[in-house]
Amino acid sequence: MHREQILRTMRSHLQDLSARYGLVRLGIFGSAARDQMTDTSDIDVIVEMPPDLFQLIGLKQELEELLDRPVDIVRYRDQMNRFLKERIDREAIYV
Repeated sequence: MHREQILRTMRSHLQDLSARYGLVRLGIFGSAARDQMTDTSDIDVIVEMPPDLFQLIGLKQELEELLDRPVDIVRYRDQMNRFLKERIDREAIYV
């Protein structure tokens, strides 16, 4: 799956996902954002949403079904690993 396919799929479901999970922003970073995914790559997803573990798990499962690929989700927040935050700020592509 290429970056544009991932973004297109996420965009087409953004309204429903936002309503269901309270998303403020949704995007990708890492190899998916750089369009360097391999057959074994997961998709690194960045979200801004309220801190609710059950909602985060539900979103992860739904994105994995939609994208047919394992997904790692990071919730963007003020208090997070500085190096990860800088990487996300540099690489993230939001839908």
